[in-house]
Amino acid sequence: MIKSFADIFQVPELKKKVLFTLGVLAAYRLGAVTPLPGINAEAMRLLFESQRNTLLGFLDIFSGGALARFSIFSMGIMPYINASIIMSLLQGAHIFPYLDRLQKEGELGRKKINQITRYFTLSLAIVQSFGLVYSLARLPTPGGLPIVEDLNAAFYFLSVLTLVTGTVFVMWMGEQITEKGIGNGISLIIFTGIIIGLPSGVQDLFRLLRIEEISIFGALLLLAIVLGFTAFTVFVETGQRKIPVQYAKRVVGRRVMGGASTFLPIKVDTSGVIAVIFAVSILSVPVTIAQFFPDSSVASKFMSAWNRGGWLYEVVYGSLIIFFCYFYNSIQFNPTDLADNMKKWGGFIPGIRPGDSTARYIQKILERITLWGALFVVAIAILPDILRQKMNAPFFFGGTALLIAVGVALDTIGQIESHLIMRHYEGFMKQGRIKGRWFNVR
Repeated sequence: MIKSFADIFQVPELKKKVLFTLGVLAAYRLGAVTPLPGINAEAMRLLFESQRNTLLGFLDIFSGGALARFSIFSMGIMPYINASIIMSLLQGAHIFPYLDRLQKEGELGRKKINQITRYFTLSLAIVQSFGLVYSLARLPTPGGLPIVEDLNAAFYFLSVLTLVTGTVFVMWMGEQITEKGIGNGISLIIFTGIIIGLPSGVQDLFRLLRIEEISIFGALLLLAIVLGFTAFTVFVETGQRKIPVQYAKRVVGRRVMGGASTFLPIKVDTSGVIAVIFAVSILSVPVTIAQFFPDSSVASKFMSAWNRGGWLYEVVYGSLIIFFCYFYNSIQFNPTDLADNMKKWGGFIPGIRPGDSTARYIQKILERITLWGALFVVAIAILPDILRQKMNAPFFFGGTALLIAVGVALDTIGQIESHLIMRHYEGFMKQGRIKGRWFNVR
């Protein structure tokens, strides 16, 4: 495997893509640690240490620590993801005929939809950044230190402008990685923000050992659980249901075509990572709204109930994950089109009639396998809460961060492996190939 990684730099085109991607990610990390002017860094540190196990701390994981520093990339890519969700829902619901027409125009229509999504992202970024600045500047800190020394209109204007510009820049960097790098730009940016928290998670574990809040046996048990769930996550993420497909022989001129046996692969967890990212972005919307009313008793009661580990939060979180799993699959897979294409090329599923019967059969399998995949994602998503409450585990371990990290890592390695194999190099595995998920959040 080490030799296979060394082969990356033997392919000039792949080497250029990898170095370009690493350069963009390095620039992103530089912006993530650059705070806004006028921010008291010590007050922000105390605030997020007290909020580590809350939803605010959870959102900080997705920003790669940028939110805790109140940096120029504090908003991250969440406004773009929210805009993409809304656009996907509008296209799937067929509410606007204009969007339906754009979908049918191919590449030109896709570019127009992306342009509309960018403008929508800009609007959401303005609203969310103002809510973020307005609320964080007024939040009480454990030490009583003010987060903003001089809170005035100029600070609001400069901060909102900087945060919106940062969001647009991060969106542009993600698109550049997708087009000129190794792909999956937005996902890699989120992945980088999560992985950067791994050293602090390990450090927290040793700190708990040092102050004897967790025993050595408990730490070993925790690591065994994390490694076991990581292996199980890889197993499920690469698992698939193979539907056998047989193609009848056809005579075209003097050639006999067809007669081959193949299969239609359906992933157990086709949309798990996207479903989690979408669910987290939706969960941040009520927080954004509540941020405009920091002194309201209703908003305070809502935020106390809308906290990670609470039953309301967990139920809504799990429901959103299941919904987006089914929603994404409904967009990605059209059983009727699959059945028509198979019938057109002389393919059929043994024992199933071509046409409507095949479409219903594929739909039935898709619904069943999506349910189990969605339940798996829900179980993994609530893992941090169980570990934190039962074993006093650092918040980083397991759950959503693990699912996203594994999914993006599999996709990235799979794409690099494809480049190597195209140029007659060996893949990363001696036998078989790494099964990436091949999703892309643009």
